[in-house]
Amino acid sequence: MLQFNLSTFPQLNTKRLLLRKVTSADVNRIYKLRSNEEVLRYLDRPPISSEEDAKLFIEKNIASEAANKTILWGIALQEQPLQLIGTIGFWKTDPEHFRAEIGYMLLPEYFNKGYMQEAIKAVITYAFTETTLHSIEANINPDNLASANLLEKNGFKKEAHFRENFYYNGKFLDSIIYSLVKQV
Repeated sequence: MLQFNLSTFPQLNTKRLLLRKVTSADVNRIYKLRSNEEVLRYLDRPPISSEEDAKLFIEKNIASEAANKTILWGIALQEQPLQLIGTIGFWKTDPEHFRAEIGYMLLPEYFNKGYMQEAIKAVITYAFTETTLHSIEANINPDNLASANLLEKNGFKKEAHFRENFYYNGKFLDSIIYSLVKQV
């Protein structure tokens, strides 16, 4: 059965990035990220409204990680390790089927610089070499072409296009599901 062993949090390094544990010291950056309309444009969820909400989000993540159910990395530049520019992680897990859903977000001033490409490669490598994950799922808004391109560039295949399967903000929205299966 799928289980993340997070007794020691897996810090990951890329050429330009540090993927590290999100802590209570990150409240203002998590607030900035999760309250930004541009960041949330295709995520179909309301922005958080306060730093208190950001604190609760972090506490919930820490508890979920302690239970080995999810994992969330804060993305920082190597030269500024304390300043998050985004997040990436596995937040919706299906342990019985060794599958997890990946989610990621990045502050707009860091868009189109290849940072998420570096982060997703590191996370995929970690998932398939250090955990028992067999497949990774991504659920995206069909209008999010940047996310679709990122996923396809990293070997994800489009599995489904669900019509009006998600209700948000007074509208029924479509979802596209991508997946990546571990190559043995």
